Amino acid sequence: MKVFIVAGEPSGDRLGGALMAGLKSLRPDITFEGIGGTDMAAEGLTSRFDMSELSVMGIAEVLPKYRSLMARINETAQAVVDAKPDVMITIDSPDFSLRVAKRVKAVSTIRTVHYVAPTVWAWRPGRAKKMAQYIDHVLALFPFEPPLMEAEGMACDFVGHPVVGEKIASHREAAAFRQAHEIGDAPLLLVLPGSRRSEVARLSGVFGDAVAGFAHTHPDARVVIPAAGPVAEAVIAQTKDWAVRPIVLDPRVGTRAGSAAMKRAAFAAADVALAASGTVSLELAAASLPMVIAYRMNWLSFRLIKAMALIDTVTLVNLVSDTRVVPEFLGPDCTPQKIAGGLEHVFAHPEEQKDAMALTMERLGKGGDAPGLRAARAVLSRL
Repeated sequence: MKVFIVAGEPSGDRLGGALMAGLKSLRPDITFEGIGGTDMAAEGLTSRFDMSELSVMGIAEVLPKYRSLMARINETAQAVVDAKPDVMITIDSPDFSLRVAKRVKAVSTIRTVHYVAPTVWAWRPGRAKKMAQYIDHVLALFPFEPPLMEAEGMACDFVGHPVVGEKIASHREAAAFRQAHEIGDAPLLLVLPGSRRSEVARLSGVFGDAVAGFAHTHPDARVVIPAAGPVAEAVIAQTKDWAVRPIVLDPRVGTRAGSAAMKRAAFAAADVALAASGTVSLELAAASLPMVIAYRMNWLSFRLIKAMALIDTVTLVNLVSDTRVVPEFLGPDCTPQKIAGGLEHVFAHPEEQKDAMALTMERLGKGGDAPGLRAARAVLSRL
């Protein structure tokens, strides 16, 4: 069996790695071609080019790279057609993935699967109908998504969110982390400025000033940043002058397993988190770590997206739990003063988010089979 699989950013690479592992366990004869990162490479994929070329977000941010992205789209689609796989699986990154799928379907009958349903419940509801023209099957992360996809003619399976299968550090590991970094009982703030270079560049300054504001009332506060591999160097460079010098966990140092364990320990050891908007809010919920979400993007991108939004919150914990307990500061509200105030409130009232985080994990499939295996079964069952 041959699978062509494509991911365009770190979160998609993690989904792809778990799916590949699931497929290998069910079909030992399987082979893979495509594009991915370190997780997918660990499962045997040799990426056709560096996945980081596709990690671009925002309308204004994409425009300068439009020509190179279109070239990669055409190159990838042709590679799929030439490979003649049993199935092509694209993972998230819809601006890239769905354009590839459209080109493949235009000249072949190759079965197409897209992993991660488009957020039609959040904005641009017409996307589902449009993608149904070239996507046969969707793997959904949220339980409320299959009816939305099936209504437009696509097969769709809820396979669970990968966050429910992630390991959580123990109290002992959390204590060991604090001891190793001489934190003691001081307030520990976990900061996550994003996994894209553009996010780190845009958020590091405002996050640093917000941390300084929090430290003004908590002078013994410490900060830890579990950096994503592709942006670790940028994080180190752009946080070296923060008023509170952070402990940066660089995943390029040491073993992959050791880096993952250190990140889990940091999540468990922290008292409150400040994170860029995205799926990381679910990782924080899995670790029961109260959070503040903040995000700043190009002014034009923000205004356009806000005008098209169908929801009043972008934080997934708020959406899945049907609450609004996680404070968020977006666009013009993403200021050091407002963020610092949010951190102060959450630090003082951590219990306000506990029930919402637990409910989120339950609704995302906690307690069942691993999402990667469920996704693999769903793919094979419909071939």
